[in-house]
Amino acid sequence: MNMAMQVKEQTFLREKDRLLGFIRNRVSSLEEAEDILQDVFYQFVAGYDTIESLDRVTSWLFSVARNKIIDRYRKNSSRPKRTDFGAMTSTDEDAPLSLQDILPDLGNTPEEAYLRDVIWDAIMDALDELPMEQREIFVLNEIEERSFRDIAMETGVSINTLLSRKRYAILSLRKKLQRLYDDI
Repeated sequence: MNMAMQVKEQTFLREKDRLLGFIRNRVSSLEEAEDILQDVFYQFVAGYDTIESLDRVTSWLFSVARNKIIDRYRKNSSRPKRTDFGAMTSTDEDAPLSLQDILPDLGNTPEEAYLRDVIWDAIMDALDELPMEQREIFVLNEIEERSFRDIAMETGVSINTLLSRKRYAILSLRKKLQRLYDDI
């Protein structure tokens, strides 16, 4: 094994557990996290020469992992419907319960594609800030498209509690996205 390959392998082995934990907290299953970790490893081996220096490897790995997670969310998420943020002054009871309800309808111009990337990055940041229970129900329901009834049966948590957690997650995401839209 040549020296470069040894360095790659040692570096990846050193960061593997932290990376897997990072990914696992943001996706719904260990299997999916391991798939993403493998994608990150392939990209690491293929792109190793493009990394400026060894002390940048860790941030590079986490950046690639984050992008792979965002790609997975995008792939699993259908095209959002148009949303009028100006008209949104709902109370908690009639708050939107779906990510599609809070995303703008975007076309395919380069500017809109860029805006979509910015929005997804903001969503990922906002998901990181959510309490674990809210993030978990959001991922299970929105990304895995599992029903509240199935989740309730599996977790033993009542449907009303799950609906409430999801509503708080959506409200939190909407607040974060609103700040983003105000800045744009």
